[in-house]
Amino acid sequence: MQTPYVRQLKLGPMDNFVYLVGMEGSPEVLVVDPAWDVAAIERAVAEEGKQLVGAFVSHCHKDHTNGLTELLARHDLPVYAQREEVEFSEDLRQLAGDALRPLGPGDVVPVGGRNFLALHTPGHTPGSHCLLAGDSLVSGDTLFINGCGRCDLRGGSPEDMYRSLSQVLLKVPDKTRLWPGHDYGQVPVAAMGEVRRTNPYLAFPDVASFVAYRMRPRK
Repeated sequence: MQTPYVRQLKLGPMDNFVYLVGMEGSPEVLVVDPAWDVAAIERAVAEEGKQLVGAFVSHCHKDHTNGLTELLARHDLPVYAQREEVEFSEDLRQLAGDALRPLGPGDVVPVGGRNFLALHTPGHTPGSHCLLAGDSLVSGDTLFINGCGRCDLRGGSPEDMYRSLSQVLLKVPDKTRLWPGHDYGQVPVAAMGEVRRTNPYLAFPDVASFVAYRMRPRK
């Protein structure tokens, strides 16, 4: 059985993770959240003998998208983003231009002969989404190993974040590997079963208690 291929690249001053995602045995890969160092991304693609066939944007924040213009100047690629994020972010529309391919909840992205699922997970932004590729979940700024994304920025919603975590991501099987958007945890990748056990943001029984904790004053 084919298994997903994931290569994690730590780039930039904010401990961002950029990903190459595809299927083992296929040269095709998506780049998830192309930012900071397009040349380093291209070197990783070449080292692995892969071919870029698209870009997947987890959300519109610049630390996840600041390489898009350069990438698209050098490669003719579709850019997949959640439809709500395209509507929310003029910056994203300008960066990706005609390459944008808006996705609805549950839409798929074809890579290497398989369809990867886009999971709409609002909360950090209205159109945040995660990429579920077999037993790998690339989560952007929705879920980290020991935390979750901020909800106090423009477009953020702690109520939506609670629903995204409790009704979408907590339904992902325990064996699924979580690949977050930043290196904020003790490890760079972990099984969802372990994340479920140790991440405090996944332990709240109701939205009110989650919101009170997530929106407590920042030190």
